[in-house]
Amino acid sequence: MENYRAQIPRSAHLLIIVFLSLLLPLCESNQILIKGGTVVNAHHREVADVYIEDGIIAAVQKNIMVGDGVKIIDATGKYVMPGGIDPHTHLAMEFMGTETIDDFFSGQAAALAGGTTMHIDFVIPVNGSLSAGYEAYVKKAERSAMDYGFHMAITKWDETVSREMEVMVKENGINSFKFFMAYKGSLMISDELLLEGFKKCKSLGALAMVHAENGDAVFEGQKRMIELGITGPEGHALSRPPVLEGEATSRAIRLAGFVNTPLYVVHVMSIDAMGEIAKARKSGQKVIGETVVSALVLNDSVLWDSDFQTAAKYVMSPPIRAPGHGKALQGALSTGVLQLVGTDHCTFNSTQKAMGIDDFRKIPNGVNGINIFQSASGQLSVTDFVRVTSTECARIFNIYPRKGAILVGSDADIIILNPNSSFEITANTHHYRTDTNVYEGRGGKGKVEVTIAGGRIVWEKDELNAVPGSGKYVKMAPFNYMFEGLERADAEYLSSLRAPVTRRAMHTT
Repeated sequence: MENYRAQIPRSAHLLIIVFLSLLLPLCESNQILIKGGTVVNAHHREVADVYIEDGIIAAVQKNIMVGDGVKIIDATGKYVMPGGIDPHTHLAMEFMGTETIDDFFSGQAAALAGGTTMHIDFVIPVNGSLSAGYEAYVKKAERSAMDYGFHMAITKWDETVSREMEVMVKENGINSFKFFMAYKGSLMISDELLLEGFKKCKSLGALAMVHAENGDAVFEGQKRMIELGITGPEGHALSRPPVLEGEATSRAIRLAGFVNTPLYVVHVMSIDAMGEIAKARKSGQKVIGETVVSALVLNDSVLWDSDFQTAAKYVMSPPIRAPGHGKALQGALSTGVLQLVGTDHCTFNSTQKAMGIDDFRKIPNGVNGINIFQSASGQLSVTDFVRVTSTECARIFNIYPRKGAILVGSDADIIILNPNSSFEITANTHHYRTDTNVYEGRGGKGKVEVTIAGGRIVWEKDELNAVPGSGKYVKMAPFNYMFEGLERADAEYLSSLRAPVTRRAMHTT
């Protein structure tokens, strides 16, 4: 044996050491017992133990007894919650002449440190091709450190796109398609395309999503600001006021109602858009409203900062709004007018943001946020916090109760949150690749002390153990709960037409 070992070159020994160092995290105990915590689901809370085996929750009950070899975590006095599910992220996205600075590994590592254990990213087609876009994002996600899913954007319309939508739903596990009503000249689509897309989504059981801003009016607003000599970041907010978000939200809702298909409005930023969603839901229409953390806790005064770098980091679309909008959105989230919260994590560093130093139209749009769900707690109870940051997302995208719950059989994606421990957000420790943070200095009570993803402890004692390639792609089935009753509604519509009318033939003499 010694002779054999002697024959192994030193370089091979080094390779073995590297291999074992990569393998070691995967060889940790596959059994974990979380003892004595308050288990919080969207519908109830209880003091109980949670036993995890092979990445799955095996038991939730009091006084679970285990043998040797089981990792035990004392959660007494702490909340044991489902990990956050972020429905709105843009990792490694090519946009506005550059690419978001966080790739799938860096973005997900940051997410895990903040208690998010799954996200759904937006696939952008390549030259309009959904298949090419999907393949590109599969490659981008190879180093994923946590579970993820995909939405798909639609940027043009023809029979090829229509057929590819079917492939995405039936073979690739994508059950949602996003339509941009803004970004004229790049991603924006017409009302005609929107109607075609809505009809196709309905037939496939896929959820239609919209970025709701009136792109034509925004384009006009941008020209107006430039003509007035307003070229800084404040021009971004002034060129796309809340009324344009409200108009587009209203239009999308009415067109979805005309087709009779469910609608999901992404990143609701204003009272104007929220009001349209509230009105539609009150009338019985199937509309989902997603807000984002930046809308809840920031206001647009930062865009008037005299330092360009400071102001530019807050540029996103729709824009962060004036004081008052955030409080109203927090209230809407707590009362169920809005159903869930995401982050729209779309990060660019200061150098990238400086592309628009002489023209706000060239500032890459996007802010950070994938790891700061705890900042969204606001007016929410602890059960409502779980509902809007995890459970409702899982329900909407048809992955509940595999995700979004601490129940027997659910994936072991769990966080342990200490309600008495404080956190502070800073660029020095946020794990992103960007050099700034729009939530710099913000903090509060409720610190994520442990994150468990897929049954592995990936965040504990302020140490991150994210493993590239350990994340799995989660396929999401079509026809979620929002599609229930659509056929009946269609039948009632047809019976209400009293048409076509049978008329006697006209006789001429």
